[in-house]
Amino acid sequence: MLSSLKFPSLRHVAMSLVLASATAAAVFIPAHSAWAQARALPDFTDLVDQVGPSVVNIRTLEKVAPRGAGGASPDDEMLEFFRRFGLPMPNIPRQAPRPNRQGSEEEQPKGVGSGFIFSSDGLIMTNAHVVDGADEVLVTLTDKREFKAKILGADKRSDVALVKIEATGLPAIKVGDVGRLRVGEWVMAIGSPFGLENTVTAGIVSAKQRDTGDFLPFIQTDVAINPGNSGGPLINMRGEVVGINSQIYSRSGGFMGISFAIPMDEAVRVVEQLRTQGRVSRGRIGVQIGSVSKEVAESLGLPKAQGALVTGVEAGAPADKAGVEAGDIIVKFDGKPIEKSSDLPRVVGGIKPGTKSTVTVFRRGTTKDLAVTVAEIEPDAAPAKAGETPETKSKGVTGQVYGLVVSELTEAQKKELKIKSGVRIEAASEGSARAGLREGDVIIAVGNTEVTSPRELEAALAKHDKKKSLNVLFRRGEWTQFAVIRPAN
Repeated sequence: MLSSLKFPSLRHVAMSLVLASATAAAVFIPAHSAWAQARALPDFTDLVDQVGPSVVNIRTLEKVAPRGAGGASPDDEMLEFFRRFGLPMPNIPRQAPRPNRQGSEEEQPKGVGSGFIFSSDGLIMTNAHVVDGADEVLVTLTDKREFKAKILGADKRSDVALVKIEATGLPAIKVGDVGRLRVGEWVMAIGSPFGLENTVTAGIVSAKQRDTGDFLPFIQTDVAINPGNSGGPLINMRGEVVGINSQIYSRSGGFMGISFAIPMDEAVRVVEQLRTQGRVSRGRIGVQIGSVSKEVAESLGLPKAQGALVTGVEAGAPADKAGVEAGDIIVKFDGKPIEKSSDLPRVVGGIKPGTKSTVTVFRRGTTKDLAVTVAEIEPDAAPAKAGETPETKSKGVTGQVYGLVVSELTEAQKKELKIKSGVRIEAASEGSARAGLREGDVIIAVGNTEVTSPRELEAALAKHDKKKSLNVLFRRGEWTQFAVIRPAN
């Protein structure tokens, strides 16, 4: 959501100059020192001129019920802004709803993001979360031309989306070689943070191959990225895009010095599938895996801590049919070494379903090659539009004391999260919000009681003494943690 605040502009950057006195002796600066200083202070002006026209602003709209029919009010939108960015909640008096004059839906702004022109015929790359659930996508070029865009495909697992506008002769961006990218190298981002179009920020590559997801090794930078930068390009000093700015690490909702970009080589592979078939197909073999510690490797006789430890095998899955067993350590797949557990889903996911491959496992002191036929991961479900509730989810309100609204998890969601039980939080307020719970979290257990449905959660909460604190085991992203809901004063 775009804040109405205006931000001051940066007027100048102070530079210290070393001046030699006319009466002083001549001072000779080694050539390598001058070269080092020149490298330390790069000039991005030519890059901005070169790449700027390829970056676009993306606005999304959604159809909502009129305010008189239960739609969102400006106050609701302001409260949502404060909640999303972790700001103290203001005390806004509630206004009576206005009468509904018309029964038709109306379009309201949903979000602001960035993107860049991938091909001159109107293909534009952005993040999947930028266009997720949008009823209409509007793309604005740097020359102020605005187009309605069609979503050709979006892949939530990689957070990459491809949209198309009806235009030709556009300035397409050049794709760089991520393999040449080095830690410490200068990079630049252009986007629309908080809706401020054509904003340029710069920094260095902090790390490569950063594990923050199952299918993507992210590029970590210290480039200032904020809400609205999502989907914009990360550009090297040759004017080539090497990544799509996607995520930040933050405790406040704003930039805290760590940002992540999707490597362009991974993004291009996703886009090619989105362009040809509208979705991405990935391979799977049906195993649950964990990391291999140094102690485990030594006890098993592995030369070093490597591979993916199989902690479970799905019945009837390709791994089960191939003879993979719990306790095996997968050290290679299709000839590619598996150095750490996160390598396996990426390697398998990149193989076309139906392909016959070889999985190499370390079992009781020896290695074995097993033939396996890769299956396909279930595709993402289509995102629900505003006002729609999928029939597969039954929502339940757990009461005013805890302020939770939850829904059932589908089997596909459980597989994706690698859990067997739990309920998804659709809304959190009052005690649950104060405890830090929020929409999208998955409650696994309350009061040491496992829950698999909203009804079970209701029953567990009904038995709990409302005067005592309640511990909640929940999942957020890749992390499982505890929250404590304290009784109201």
